Formats: sequence, C-alpha cells, structure tokens
Amino acid sequence: MAHKTGLEECYVIRNQKKLRFGYTTGSCAAAAAKGAAEILLGGKKISETELMTPKGILLNLELLDIRQEENVVSCAVRKDAGDDPDTTDGILVYARVEKLSDSECPEEIDKNTERKKIQTSSERTFIDGGTGVGRVTKPGLKQPIGEAAINPVPKAMILKSVEEAADRFDFEGRLKVTISVPEGENVAKKTFNPRLGIVGGISILGTSGIVEPMSEKALIDSIRVEMSQRIAMKEEYLLVTPGNYGADFLREHMELPFEKNMKCSNYVGETIDMAVDMGAKGILFVAHIGKFIKVAAGIMNTHSHSADGRMEVFCAAAVRAGGSLACAQEILQCNTTDEALSVLKKYDLMEKAMKVILEKIQFYLDHRSYHQILLGAVIFSNEYGYLGQTANASELIKKIAKGEKE
Repeated sequence: MAHKTGLEECYVIRNQKKLRFGYTTGSCAAAAAKGAAEILLGGKKISETELMTPKGILLNLELLDIRQEENVVSCAVRKDAGDDPDTTDGILVYARVEKLSDSECPEEIDKNTERKKIQTSSERTFIDGGTGVGRVTKPGLKQPIGEAAINPVPKAMILKSVEEAADRFDFEGRLKVTISVPEGENVAKKTFNPRLGIVGGISILGTSGIVEPMSEKALIDSIRVEMSQRIAMKEEYLLVTPGNYGADFLREHMELPFEKNMKCSNYVGETIDMAVDMGAKGILFVAHIGKFIKVAAGIMNTHSHSADGRMEVFCAAAVRAGGSLACAQEILQCNTTDEALSVLKKYDLMEKAMKVILEKIQFYLDHRSYHQILLGAVIFSNEYGYLGQTANASELIKKIAKGEKE
C-alpha cells in the first residue's frame, strides 16, 4: 500500500489533465529535521512525521535511511514534485540533528571564504547546509555571501519544527541541524544556481511548502532572483535573452559580455516590470524573430499557449511596407517565421517589413514600461541571421559595453 502524504486530493486541471501537487525541498528538509529531532530527543524510532506547510496543507511524510547514535540522528525525506517538471524530483533530502555541549561553538570558519559557515537561527538551534546544499558566493540573494543556500521560509520551517520537538520533550540544550542532499551537486548543474553564484549544490527552496504543477510563478521568481542579483552587482543596463537561440546569437555574433546575459523565457512583460521596480536603467533584448514578432503586436507573454498571431503580424507588416494581396496570402499560409521571411525576401520586402516590425517592437516595449527605462531589441533568425535592431538598441549596446569596461 502506497504511503499517503496528504496531497492525494490536491491537484489542478490543466489542458483537460489532472496534475498532482507535490512538496518542496524546504518541506523535505523541515520534515527530515523534525523527524530526526523527535527520534533524538524522544528516544523512540518513528517512520513518519507530520508537517504543516505555510500553504496550510498538512503533510505526512515518510522518514528514510534513519541512522541513530548517542547524540546524533539523521534521516531523509524523498522529494516528490507531483506532476511538475522539477529537476529535484525523487532526490533524498537529509537532516542531521545533534546535541551540542555548552563548550561546543557552532560557528566555524570556512577556509575558502573566510566566512562563518553556520547560520545562527536562535539561541539554541543552529542551521547549516552540508554536502549537496549550495553556498552563496555572490551578492544579491536572500542569504549573505558564505552562507548555505537555504531560503528564509524553509529555514523558518526547519527552526519551528526542531524547536517544537525540543519543547515537547523538555530539552533545554542546544541543537545543530545540518541539511544535506547527496545528489545535490549534480542536480544543481541543471538549475540556475551556477549562474547565480551558488556553488556546490542545490538551494533549499519553497515559499508555500507545496509545489503546484507547471507553475509560471516559479519561473518568474527565478528571473526575479537573478535580476535582483545583477542589480546588486551594479549592472544598471541588463542584457536579456529569451532562450538558447538568443544566447547563442549573442555569444557568436555580438561583442558584448556573454556572461552578463540573463534569460527571461517567455516573460517579456514581467521582466520589464521587474526591471522598472528594481531601479534598472534599461534592458537590451537579443531575441529570435519567432518570439519577438509577437511583441510587435503587444503580446508580452510569448508562449504559444498564451497567444500566436505570428503570421498575422508579418502579414500586416508586409501590407504596411507596400506588399500585394498575393504576398499577404502567401505569408498567411506559412508555418514558421523563417518561411514568412522567405516570402518577404521573394517580394523584395524584407528590409521594409522589418523596419515596420522593429518600430512596433520598440513602441510596445516602451508602452509596457511607460517610457520609465531605456528598452531596445536586436532581432535575428536562424536562417537569415541579423534582421535589425530597434531605435534604442545602439545606445543600449554602448552602455552595456561601457559598463563592462568600467
């Protein structure tokens, strides 16, 4: 019989499919820490523990690989991301809880960073990251440089769980909690962590304790974290690529610092909103025509599930550029943006139509920000290469290049 976690009736319906909820690495860490503390202080082995998440859902999680010594207990909880495509799904998150004597100081110096390794959480409970939990090496994140990448909400959940166990068993001494993820270093290579300056493993994350499948919020939050870090590092003008095509074009064809580019996925509008809110002075987008042709129609979420209209925008641009009805009809029969570009080229309208498209992209970028920051875009296609740039792009290129030299 399968272990029941409390999420059996928690799901969302997307595209006529029922998608299961899961729980975060933060919930895993807190539940493992609670279980280890209860075994250590209660003296009785248990196989599962309850955890109330910030979202208000009560989890009942199984404790695995329990190891017990005189003053130390460790155990693990397996991450279940539900039906969300999460790189951490299935990994084991361990918590090691140990009693500290009065003479033991939980603050140690990391020889590599010369900073304290232990995150002091209260007068009696200390939390740190072990193997497979990343460590912060750059400013702009929620933890200071040198600390383990355990976000504030999971850290609070761990602290609350352990101290509730201490109170229940009348323990008045001090405890050290170490969270580790044996697979963390390998899994981290598939995440944003290396770009954010988090080295050695994954972050312990989660604001609600619950993973909602296919969450756009999680993607937007990751963009916000990286942007916050870049602003903290005094990057006033941001270099943004929606995806891998943009990143490849930037690296191979533009003389700008590739390492400074950040990805915005489909969330062009949200990226602009965040930049305005954080006080950035500008953004240069380096984007494939397949995504940014939609921006020329004011579509600020470029995912195909949100909107398409690519051929209609090409068609309108061709007509504005003097194209014939036959040209317009051919464009509307195209399936890809490269096909549409080939039609424009056939009718000798490529340059004129791209001028119209670039003007519209500039208009809608500025409209989104209400002209509060400098915005521009460089547009290309895989087949035809560089297609042009908007009015503000040259100025942004100069400012980003200047910022690199400074």
